[in-house]
Amino acid sequence: MYHIWHRDYTVDELKKEWRWELLFLICFLLMLDVRFVNPTISYAEKFMDHAFLASVIRNPVVPPLDPWFAGGTLNVYYYLGYWMFGCLAIVSGVPSNIAFNLALPTVFGIAAVNVYAIGTLVLNRFRWLPLLIFFIPNPSFFYQIVQGKAMNTVLWDSTRTITNTINEYPLFSFIWGDVHAHVVSIFNQVFLIFLLLFAYQRWESLESRPKWILSILAALSLGSMPLFNTWDVLIYAPITLVFGALILWRCRKEWFKSISWALLVIVPPAAILCYLPFYLQLQTSTGGLSIVQTPSNPLEFLLVNGWFIVLFFVFLIRDIAKRPYLLLVALPFALVGYTAAAIAVIPAIYFIARLAQKRETDSAALLAILGLGILIFCELFYLKDNMGDTYFRMNTIFKCYLPAWILLGIAAFVMAGKWLEGWEKIPILPARQSAVIAITVIGILFVVPFVVPFTFSYGTHTLDGLEYLRDLHPSDAPAIAYLRTLSGNEIIVEAEGGDYTYYSRVSSFTGIPGIIGMPFHEFMWRGDDNGWFSMRKNDIRSIYEQPDQTIPLMKKYNATLLYVGDAERERYSVNISPAGLLSVYSAGGTEIYRLSG
Repeated sequence: MYHIWHRDYTVDELKKEWRWELLFLICFLLMLDVRFVNPTISYAEKFMDHAFLASVIRNPVVPPLDPWFAGGTLNVYYYLGYWMFGCLAIVSGVPSNIAFNLALPTVFGIAAVNVYAIGTLVLNRFRWLPLLIFFIPNPSFFYQIVQGKAMNTVLWDSTRTITNTINEYPLFSFIWGDVHAHVVSIFNQVFLIFLLLFAYQRWESLESRPKWILSILAALSLGSMPLFNTWDVLIYAPITLVFGALILWRCRKEWFKSISWALLVIVPPAAILCYLPFYLQLQTSTGGLSIVQTPSNPLEFLLVNGWFIVLFFVFLIRDIAKRPYLLLVALPFALVGYTAAAIAVIPAIYFIARLAQKRETDSAALLAILGLGILIFCELFYLKDNMGDTYFRMNTIFKCYLPAWILLGIAAFVMAGKWLEGWEKIPILPARQSAVIAITVIGILFVVPFVVPFTFSYGTHTLDGLEYLRDLHPSDAPAIAYLRTLSGNEIIVEAEGGDYTYYSRVSSFTGIPGIIGMPFHEFMWRGDDNGWFSMRKNDIRSIYEQPDQTIPLMKKYNATLLYVGDAERERYSVNISPAGLLSVYSAGGTEIYRLSG
């Protein structure tokens, strides 16, 4: 908008850029197609994701109110994605139950444009190839099909391949539909990768002003990562330092002639300063690094990462033939039982050797090294948390494998694109034929969600994520609709029934904070130093079952509303005294009371 305002672009120049707008629109509509088929806020992390989004829309304060911990805020979690889409919903007047299903199509469209920009930067033809990182499943997907599993089971099991871990890939994440931090952050990840690659490719040829702009954008992107998904900064901060160090080393002869190299040095501190208030209020902790005692089964490892590793070996055949002695680097890993790490370190060492030998930049090799480095790290180390001994590295694999997929996928498809560019037998198709092929492929993609059973028994063919309540929970649907009309500072009492259940649905669907919801999630974020974990759950039971405790305990948590529906009657022996309570809603077996006075 800045450049348009200053008339840096003519109308004719803007017309030439139609491909970028079209690409965003196609990808946005493709993902909107998926959400239309399966829009419901009904399972997995969707309750949590919508709760955060609804909280921001209902009461846009910083930090947002925690909808599952009355009196608390989301300073224990990374919330920028929810804040961003919540603000878009506020200014556009779109309710949270629909904004929820517009979020991922937006992320997908922006991410696709950035990946296509990377393809345009490093490839002359086949610039679309890196986009395949969003459209291909991992090898385990096909392994599950061969075993005869149902399609919805195939999707899920393909992301639980490495024992006791979660190994998602973008196609699954977008189809599954959780507006979760690790998915929302994808567009920012590929944006930073593009910026770093652009600097790596063209830093010396840029004037001072573009260097400033590039450095500022990199700082803004890197600095925002803890706000989107804190795990990302643990990966991309070192990656940014690697790119900066390589560029500085390449420009070392110019250090005393120009200070422009110093811009790269200020990116990390500028990234922190841009978002310093968030860092100061964030309350999070980790147990630090620990060594993996039970590494991945090599077959499971390849069922997750096999596409890219096999492609790397194919592209490195000549390198391996010239210097077979480098294979010995894998021997120490294999001897101590880290076979998967041994597999990943082989292409990594050959790409390092290739970079050391070549003077020109090899962006694909560098991305491959970084992606393989993440895989090797995850085989050797993990970040401690409170997931227990069985799932000791579940979060580490979960949060690191998606960035690894992006880096490895872009690297592999860029290499494939360069190989295809050198194959003269592939003709350049006329524009009309290319358009016909593109339209056919895109048309098939639009049809697939309606043909393949991805609905998980909840499909309602709408963008309203709460529409299904009318059929499956008819007593809750109008009551929740009523609560969504309320404004002001409210706190509600509702049944608590553990994580990943329909309980805590009222706070999730309205954004009105409850006393406690998703208790294990809250335990992971907050710990239990003052014993709230048991106390809050017990207090809720007492509110419903002990009439003399209802009013005092509601006042203890500043609760203003008491919800009594089917879930509450299933969970507790409800015994509510009307004294001190005012009935504000009664229909279909659901009662809502307001604390008098």
